[in-house]
Amino acid sequence: MTSASPTITTLEPGTLRQWTTEHEDLVIIDVRSAVEFASLHIAGSYNVPLPLLSEHTADLAARLGERVVLVCQSGARAEQARQRLAAAGIGTAYVLTGGAPGFADASGDVVRGAARWDLERQVRMVAGSLVLTGLVGGRFVSPKLRTVAGVIGTGLTFSAASNTCAMGKALAAMPWNKIAEEPTAATAINQIPTLSA
Repeated sequence: MTSASPTITTLEPGTLRQWTTEHEDLVIIDVRSAVEFASLHIAGSYNVPLPLLSEHTADLAARLGERVVLVCQSGARAEQARQRLAAAGIGTAYVLTGGAPGFADASGDVVRGAARWDLERQVRMVAGSLVLTGLVGGRFVSPKLRTVAGVIGTGLTFSAASNTCAMGKALAAMPWNKIAEEPTAATAINQIPTLSA
């Protein structure tokens, strides 16, 4: 493990492509849900969803070495994971710029499964649909329906301020997002080889 002083670092997809051939100690951790991971992930990466990583940060940190790359869809969840790992003593974790899709766009080696909407896109669709319904319903049905738009706006503001997403958690529990089984601490963390000194 490294010192506890975190360094905010990002890594470009091209650099990661180079690292995959040059560094045997490289560990790529994808913090997205199992469904997102199943639809597209970097070859050789490990799926440790952010909620699981958050609950078992110390166990995971004990297995990691000096070269860790965190991956999600856009970078937000990977940055949350980086902060948690930094607090546990892993100060050299990198967040992949552009996430798994960015790596695929940069001709990186990826594994593709069934195409599905990622969770962030589902949240945008549901939030946008509810706001539109509230505004249209408020105009043509009852002005009280505009409250729906206000509630969603308040929820999105709280989500940004707290860096959490209740709607995302609710959507993750929906049947269409449960096609792939979420890993447990044993299946996710124990699959990662122990690299720490």
